[in-house]
Amino acid sequence: MSKKIIIAIDGFSSTGKSTIAKLLAKKYNYIYVDTGAMYRAVTLFAKNNNFVGIDFLSKDKLITHLSDISLSFKFNSKLGFAEMYLNDKNVEKEIRTLEVSQLVSKVSAISEVRKKLVAEQQLMGKSSGIVMDGRDIGTVVFPNAELKLFMTASADKRATRRYKELIDRGDKVDFKDILFNVEERDRIDSTREDSPLLEADDAIGFDNSDMGIQEQFERICALVDRRIS
Repeated sequence: MSKKIIIAIDGFSSTGKSTIAKLLAKKYNYIYVDTGAMYRAVTLFAKNNNFVGIDFLSKDKLITHLSDISLSFKFNSKLGFAEMYLNDKNVEKEIRTLEVSQLVSKVSAISEVRKKLVAEQQLMGKSSGIVMDGRDIGTVVFPNAELKLFMTASADKRATRRYKELIDRGDKVDFKDILFNVEERDRIDSTREDSPLLEADDAIGFDNSDMGIQEQFERICALVDRRIS
């Protein structure tokens, strides 16, 4: 019987980390944890309580109210993956808006927010058999993960993917706004003081700029199979 491992997937925004992670979880019957959704949910809470906006951040107020935030994932059998719940409310759609995307890097840079969520994420992975994607999974959350991937793609390719996703969902967005958001998130994620986006020394770099989902999935499955055999 194959052993259960921890698969840590890090990388820049809109590189398809979540899509690949969901496919891997389904194939290997692993638990999937979308850490980005957790940070987006905290951002939604902050936005709804007027703690954060495009031109402001009430850091101390948000920190004071972190104990009011309860996060959980609940599996949706129709969709085939777990959805994000904030204080027992399904917020899966609300957290995927461009408005939340424009604010999430500000919130995720707060050390107290990261400390709270990292502790929850580490608890989720105690028994292995987990696929987790985010920005600091292989460097901070699970530095001893058996397989670490670091996914990249050009900013233009990532913005195009994100634009199509939002348009297909019915959102009215401008491509230039999407591209700016992608580049700005890259800058903030890579330069923040607490747990900046870095490729772990033992991670496998994976540039999918010119790769379809199926090709990516097959290549990564080969890597997983080698680790668990």
